[in-house]
Amino acid sequence: MLIDFSAIPETVIPHMRGGEKEVHAHMFTDAMGKVMQGRLPAGASIGLHTHETNCEVLYVLAGTGKVLCDGVYELLAPGACHYCPKGHAHSLINDSDGDLTFFAVVPEQ
Repeated sequence: MLIDFSAIPETVIPHMRGGEKEVHAHMFTDAMGKVMQGRLPAGASIGLHTHETNCEVLYVLAGTGKVLCDGVYELLAPGACHYCPKGHAHSLINDSDGDLTFFAVVPEQ
């Protein structure tokens, strides 16, 4: 199945999971999970949250930032892949002056 993010309307999510500013996302969602192309503007973040019923794979397409995962910061740049296993907590932070663009998959388990 081909997912064409350009054909999916952009959703703007203010203060996602208690984060700063907003997330811009093109999301495909079904009963099996979520596939998303997202963008965090400069200074934006997705707040700290625990993956109780699923995991998440996040791949950085453009920009820089960091993830706080289980209390440890991981630096992100294009090509970086972050994995948050089920039962663990993370936050995505754009602490740069430009956009942070990413691809994420959240499968339901």
